[in-house]
Amino acid sequence: MKKRKILFLGETYRADAITWRKGLEEFGDFELMTWELKTPSNSFFNRIARLLEFTTALYRVNKIIRKEKPDLVIAERTTSYGFLATVSQAPMAVIAQQGITDLWPIHSFTYPLKKVLQQYAFKNAVLIHAWGSVMLPAMITAKVDLSKVMVLPKGIDVAAFYSKSTVSFSKIKAIVTRSLTNEYRHETIIKAFGLLHDQGHDFELTFVGDGYALEDLKQLTIDLKIDQKVRFLGRMPYNALPALLQQANFYLSMPNTEGVSASLFEAMASGCYPIVSDIEGNREWISPQINGALVPVDDYQALANTLITTYNDHLHRINAIAINQQKVKAVGNYATNMTLIAQKYHELIDKAQKL
Repeated sequence: MKKRKILFLGETYRADAITWRKGLEEFGDFELMTWELKTPSNSFFNRIARLLEFTTALYRVNKIIRKEKPDLVIAERTTSYGFLATVSQAPMAVIAQQGITDLWPIHSFTYPLKKVLQQYAFKNAVLIHAWGSVMLPAMITAKVDLSKVMVLPKGIDVAAFYSKSTVSFSKIKAIVTRSLTNEYRHETIIKAFGLLHDQGHDFELTFVGDGYALEDLKQLTIDLKIDQKVRFLGRMPYNALPALLQQANFYLSMPNTEGVSASLFEAMASGCYPIVSDIEGNREWISPQINGALVPVDDYQALANTLITTYNDHLHRINAIAINQQKVKAVGNYATNMTLIAQKYHELIDKAQKL
């Protein structure tokens, strides 16, 4: 039987995108093709250039569709790629909301345009992914037809990330696995470790990832005299991530907005104690004093205090790790979740071909 074809629109290097595509190939027996914009949105001028590139994107995507004849087009985000998928010559388009709204930043000059593009994509997609229930309020506000919404995280490869280690660490060894961009508020983390250093606490802090804020973050570690204790590893192969997480005892993430974070799932499965920002997207998965800690956005003093308090409460951390690993197995196993997603795609294709 001939394999069904899917064209994926989105940044192929992102871990979320890799999981999505890999799961469809492995559990849905699909043939995947990809297309993405080439210009990064890492500066004002690049964002302008990316917008100009977007003006020719429809022609290029339609050219691929005419040649390869995919059965389905799927797209990250409900704005740029999502709009592109729904306005293209695709037989059907499935889009995924990546953040709480995807309309971000709210003060951007492109915000009004993004809102128009999103409304079109919502209306014309045959299926809309919400990777968690935290994404539903924005969809309801946008008057989305909720019968088209599938609420289910992609999940992670639990077997790859799961750690049975009960090693007792002799110091705080924290890891950050988010892109080095301003919205992730990494300076809050570095300032917290600056306080720990001033208080005489030993630690190691590791950043995995790349981004335009790298040099500023490096300079901040120098200014706070902690550069010898902070590592910036850059972007690593995805299959190297489990071992790096399993060598740490704390996972930190301090963004001011969040959808459903696969990075958090990975850390939970790996045995890292999660300390994350107190925002809606994290509250869905983390309950304070039970399976992690929530810290107010930009409050580096609270983060420093939480790190010390939690590090000294070994029993609580052990219990939290057990809860988290069970939680990820139950709701975040990508073998289970991607099988359900793949089945839904096959149903959509079968239905369309019978019409």
